[in-house]
Amino acid sequence: MLKYILFRLLQVIPVLLGTTLLIYFLVFSMPGDPVLAMFGDKTPSPEQAQALREQYNLDKPFIVQYLMFMGGLLTGDLGTSFSGEEVVDILARTFPVTAMLAVMAIAIEFTLAVVFGLISGVRKGKLFDNFSLILGLIILSVPVFVVAFIAQFTLGIKAGIFPATVGGNVSFYSLLMPALVLGVSLFPISMRLTRASTIDTLNQDFVKTAYSKGLSRRRVLPVHVLRNSLIPTVTNSSANFGVLLVGATVTEGIFNIPGVGNELFQAILRGENSTVVSFVTVMVLLYLIVNLLVDLLYAVLDPRIRYV
Repeated sequence: MLKYILFRLLQVIPVLLGTTLLIYFLVFSMPGDPVLAMFGDKTPSPEQAQALREQYNLDKPFIVQYLMFMGGLLTGDLGTSFSGEEVVDILARTFPVTAMLAVMAIAIEFTLAVVFGLISGVRKGKLFDNFSLILGLIILSVPVFVVAFIAQFTLGIKAGIFPATVGGNVSFYSLLMPALVLGVSLFPISMRLTRASTIDTLNQDFVKTAYSKGLSRRRVLPVHVLRNSLIPTVTNSSANFGVLLVGATVTEGIFNIPGVGNELFQAILRGENSTVVSFVTVMVLLYLIVNLLVDLLYAVLDPRIRYV
């Protein structure tokens, strides 16, 4: 297993190089002048504009900017935003909020997917199964921003159950409604994966053998069926978790959550190359780590899987 882990860690190097190069090029190629965007409706003098370009290395060619960024990255320097704040400090302020939201959303999604998927798989073709499939189809058909606005209006403004917006008051309670929106929006696909995997596992010989040995359904379903049906669900949920770590930009914007998605969107609008690429680099690293941990979790869920 150690050899496999080392191999996966070595794969991080080309992925990081390719990702940072591509993102830096896309940001560099965006139309507009980031210096002019800093002044809004005002127009800076040519001297001011030139001084700012030199300060943020915007006067240098693309490849020089990229190499300077990578050099700073190797020393732990992620650069400085146009507001003068260190990117490391911005990440330290916004990432815990997004991470908390992502964990809550994935916990809700995974729980709903396992409960609905397992019951639907066991009761295939019956009322609950049909209801779950129709419910999942309806949720998949509705964009997440529509679900967010409906939840904000009904649960936040009308009923007053949850705060309508988060703002600077970040807590478990204030993030619960955005997490519910994200969790409910994501669970139908995981639920279908769990259902299909449960149906397939129920037809396996080891499940039939377990029943033939006299094991009760209460024992067979959680130990033999559910455990061997979770791999597709875990894979999908881990991918969703990685995406949410990068920032649920739309949801964070609707609920005014001071997280990574909001900050990243604003940095893109301002054309802050180093800020955008620094954010993406850190998130890609986290995404790769999450995928590695999930791969190792497969061996726990299914003893037949071995890494050599």
